[in-house]
Amino acid sequence: MNDWTPKPIPSAAVSKLPLTPEEGFLLSRLDGFTSVRHLPALTGFPPERVQAILARLVEHGAVLPAPTPAPAPPPATPAARSGAASEEPQAETEEPGEEEPAEEAEEPEDATVEAAAGNWRQLFERQLHPLPEDQRASRARSAEDPELSAFCFDPVPAVIKSVLENTRVGLGHARLIARHHHNPVGLEALCGRASFASDAGVRRWLVRNPQLPVSLFRRLWGGRRLMEQYKVAMDRDVPEGTRRTAREVMRTRFNTAPAEERVELILNTEGRVLASLVGLAVDGKTAALLCGRTYRSPMLIQNIARWSAAPPALIVHLLKQEAVRRQPMLRQLLQRHPNAPADAKRGG
Repeated sequence: MNDWTPKPIPSAAVSKLPLTPEEGFLLSRLDGFTSVRHLPALTGFPPERVQAILARLVEHGAVLPAPTPAPAPPPATPAARSGAASEEPQAETEEPGEEEPAEEAEEPEDATVEAAAGNWRQLFERQLHPLPEDQRASRARSAEDPELSAFCFDPVPAVIKSVLENTRVGLGHARLIARHHHNPVGLEALCGRASFASDAGVRRWLVRNPQLPVSLFRRLWGGRRLMEQYKVAMDRDVPEGTRRTAREVMRTRFNTAPAEERVELILNTEGRVLASLVGLAVDGKTAALLCGRTYRSPMLIQNIARWSAAPPALIVHLLKQEAVRRQPMLRQLLQRHPNAPADAKRGG
């Protein structure tokens, strides 16, 4: 059935299924939208092999079975055809609902990738790791999946470089390397490919990798937007060393970033970022943009009131806000600020 679109079963406990590396690899490529006829090109398996693996995945309960073809309807009589014409608009309005399960494909995809990664790691540990290093490097240059994915778990940078030289290597392999390879040399080689270094998935796993070199982080994130740098600095899944570097990079960029980007950072974080920007001042344009807004968030106002570099004009502007007028505590915080004008300190 080349027109069948295999769909993973969301509730399947994939990690507990006795999947072979091939089955795990194919399952990880099922997104609920790709039909069977496209899977050979996506996986590198011949069509008959794809059909056989899918049959086993259905038996395991990991994939929904192919739909049974509906029997052909009997020829319609002229009267039936004329009656059906008036019902056609209703049928058209119901069709879009058939594609709604699209959201379900995302969750099982993560689970299947995790399960497949376990199979690839197992394949590497049992069959590939015992081989000599030079033999692994040579073999990785021409390997096909699932062996190519298994080589992404190799701890030796030379093997990872061979994987990257393989003409079949793609983003899926790059993400595996970013997540599971713990040698700075190999990570540098990975980011030598611009298409991989710019991928959001690769970057997400790189910042969580404890072996990410500081120099590489600065090179990849130094020119990113302030909000992106802030998110890395605050992400608890990121190692503390990388978070500290992210804060340093953010402070450096804050000095040269456009005023609009600085304002975006302060407002979107409700001023929480200001604690990381101690000692940094803002220019006149940034102050003017901040003064051109209405403030309703007590959290944002409070954080600005505790910001030692808050411009005097911004303090005066905040004192005029309705949220400050209603809360004496906020007004007092602003009036006690070192940069508050004298008339503001007197309650003017």
